[in-house]
Amino acid sequence: MNTEEIKALKGKRKISMLTAYDYQTAKILEAAEIEMILVGDSLGNVILGYEGTKQVTINDMVRHVEAVARGAPHTYIVGDMPIDTYNNFEDALKNSKKLINAGATAVKLEGNKAAIIKRLVDLGIPVEGHLGLLPQTAIDMKVKGKEQSEAERIYNDALELDAAGVFSIVLECIPLKLATRITENVKAVTIGIGAGPFCDGQVLVINDMLGMQRGSKPKHVKRYADLYGVISEAVHNYIHEVRDGSFPDDEHSFH
Repeated sequence: MNTEEIKALKGKRKISMLTAYDYQTAKILEAAEIEMILVGDSLGNVILGYEGTKQVTINDMVRHVEAVARGAPHTYIVGDMPIDTYNNFEDALKNSKKLINAGATAVKLEGNKAAIIKRLVDLGIPVEGHLGLLPQTAIDMKVKGKEQSEAERIYNDALELDAAGVFSIVLECIPLKLATRITENVKAVTIGIGAGPFCDGQVLVINDMLGMQRGSKPKHVKRYADLYGVISEAVHNYIHEVRDGSFPDDEHSFH
């Protein structure tokens, strides 16, 4: 799909988006015919082992965008712009080009960067916005927009991003009524994550929805599998068979 085809889905059918950070996962997502893949800076948490996204660099993003693009060459790929890579237009342009050249179809910027976004869009770079909870700068990872003043600010930010030409806006952890209001009043497609069922589409971190870790999960995450359990059991079985000598057996040996 191209950007215009993504935009044309608004009001027609819901859009599915998941994160991916590697070749094999991207290949699976493309075969499943997902509309969009987000190479998120969430790789800092789930791939690189950081506490958050602030340590992720543009070089990290380039490497993972390249891997995903090799696995999903026909899928719409959005590359996250890490913190401090778009503080001004010159940096935003330079770093956007790095992700586009690595294989991204579009880039994503957090917060109301309408002036910068408009200039990028005018140069032909598709941009996805991101409002609500902003992990790169958030002091606390809580739902945003519950207070009327904050809700109005987020709503007005969405209108400004829409006017700047974003093709899509990620709405993270905001009340569903606010997300619905935004969705109904912008031309861009809205992609919710913890923003209720009335957005134009949804995105989740794939490691979360596949159940790759134990412990509590955010309210908005639904686990569609328990890969932690599947992988753990497989590894335990492997260890047992290696130790008791039953692997490798004749079937798995060369003669």
